[in-house]
Amino acid sequence: MLNIPIKDQFRESRVFNSRLTVIGAIVLTLILALFLRLVYLQIFAHRHFETLSQANRIKPIPIQPPRGLVLDRNGVVLAQNYPVYTLEIIPEQVDDMNSLLEELKQVVSLNEADLKAFRKQLRERPRFENILLRSNLTEEEAARLAVRRTYFSGVELEARLQRHYPLAGLGVHFLGYVGRINEQELERIDKAAYRGMQHIGKLGVEISYEKTLLGQVGFEKVETNAHGRSLRILERIAPVAGKNLTLSIDAKLQALAEQTLGQRRGAVIAMEPATGAILAFVSTPTYDPNPFVNGIDQDSYDALLNDPDKPLINRALNGQYAPGSTIKAFLGLAALEVDNFDASKPVVCPGWFTLPGSSHQFRDWKKTGHGIVNLHDAVVQSCDVYFYKLAVAMEVDAMKKFLEPFGFGAKTGVDLLNESEGLLPSVAWKKARGQPWYPGETVITGIGQGSVLVTPMQLATATATLANHGVRMKPRLVRATVDARTQVASETVPETAGQILLKKKEHLDIQIRNLMDVVHTNRGTAYGIGYNAPYKIAGKTGTAQVKGIAQGQSYSEKLTPERFRDHALFISFAPVEDPKVAVAVIVENGGHGSSAAAPIARKIMDHVILGKTAGAAAPAPASENDE
Repeated sequence: MLNIPIKDQFRESRVFNSRLTVIGAIVLTLILALFLRLVYLQIFAHRHFETLSQANRIKPIPIQPPRGLVLDRNGVVLAQNYPVYTLEIIPEQVDDMNSLLEELKQVVSLNEADLKAFRKQLRERPRFENILLRSNLTEEEAARLAVRRTYFSGVELEARLQRHYPLAGLGVHFLGYVGRINEQELERIDKAAYRGMQHIGKLGVEISYEKTLLGQVGFEKVETNAHGRSLRILERIAPVAGKNLTLSIDAKLQALAEQTLGQRRGAVIAMEPATGAILAFVSTPTYDPNPFVNGIDQDSYDALLNDPDKPLINRALNGQYAPGSTIKAFLGLAALEVDNFDASKPVVCPGWFTLPGSSHQFRDWKKTGHGIVNLHDAVVQSCDVYFYKLAVAMEVDAMKKFLEPFGFGAKTGVDLLNESEGLLPSVAWKKARGQPWYPGETVITGIGQGSVLVTPMQLATATATLANHGVRMKPRLVRATVDARTQVASETVPETAGQILLKKKEHLDIQIRNLMDVVHTNRGTAYGIGYNAPYKIAGKTGTAQVKGIAQGQSYSEKLTPERFRDHALFISFAPVEDPKVAVAVIVENGGHGSSAAAPIARKIMDHVILGKTAGAAAPAPASENDE
């Protein structure tokens, strides 16, 4: 019997229909899913994907605005921009950065400093932004790179404006410089305002007027291909240049003052008493700011940092010095004003002073003493003993109260950041440090020694206040801001910072005559610069002790190492009847104010008043009154 299976037509048909139903359901489900996805993409997500598509095709490129120029009062350019070729890399378009850098070394010169700075920025900056690898490409390097650029993905050859300081180190301490934006600055700046920018002000005017100098970033919308290469510019929004700054500085006077100080460590401030406009702002030694623009190499920076003369310190703004006898120019006025001191009564100066009940001798700078002196003699000959007695009569808190309106012990408000305050000591100040105030400290405060500290900027401002008959003006460096496009200037309005309130106006006249006799009488400590002056000068010498001298010992300049010799100071203004300039000079370890500092002030005054740039009459040697 044959075993032949019988085909179940009904069952097979049912299985087939079931499978067909399932497949149909799956197909319908997939079609429905595709339809819903199409609806989502075309209707609900249309705007999102359109934007992504445009972004893939259109690339916004920021355009750096020209940074504002900085000029002196006569139009001499102190900070400018000049075009340079730069090699920049967009990290997100680079697959293998190390290989790219090795290949680029065959095209342009890259040293370790370039690579180090680049890698540092690579860690700090967004990967979609251009990062500077080399600036100042030569014409030959730029040409080689332009020819081979198509082989390097993510490499850009750009023409940029770079900051440059044509006078190198002249005025670097007030001018400052720009440098690359670092990680800390990147966290605090407005990123939109600095889009695509590499530099920011670091010091001086450059940082203090950063917002004015910066300008506004422009943009280009550029159509790109799949490799990110630019094809054409679709839209351009021009950048707005930063405003130019016209300073009150006279570059010729600045150069004269720096040359006169030479290699010595010191500071000079010259200003107009009536307006507070600063004519010269000198701190020596100086240094060239140009290497800082694109990152100074470590060896050069270490050399500046470890230089024993500390050129990086802004002595004019941050140097804090004992004022020495220059403080007598102001305390001499106090002698006329305070109730518990009789300025009409002569004082005996035997060459030393002791406090009641003490054997400690506070010495006068003149060993033999000045004999019997009145206020005029004490100021003209800079008698220490007279001012010891004045200090004891006033006490330290009264001296602080009298000196504060001149601007001592506080920032002057000059339009530069990071100004130092100096120090006017008091009983409370010492007590806050857990220490008592000793009577001997009061004595030496009267001659500008001890804890009292002033900055050259404060000394110049206070001197200008005397010249301005008690009106203290806020010192200013910027004379005007100028719109680079329209050339419309906005002048800086002089600001009054305070007023010296006196019991009698003639007291100030008396003290100014005393200061004039410091320079123009043969017993004056600054007679050396005054005997041949064609105009009247009011001034005061100062010699600030650097190294303490024990009782019974004497100071010998020749036997003292240069770094421990006295600082030389001089303050002055001229012409007395209509002051055009007030000057403060400090020469570190210069010895005597009369011979080291006063001649510098004379040259500055000659330049301002007589228009001489050189060849001022040589001052006579200091007389026996060489403080």
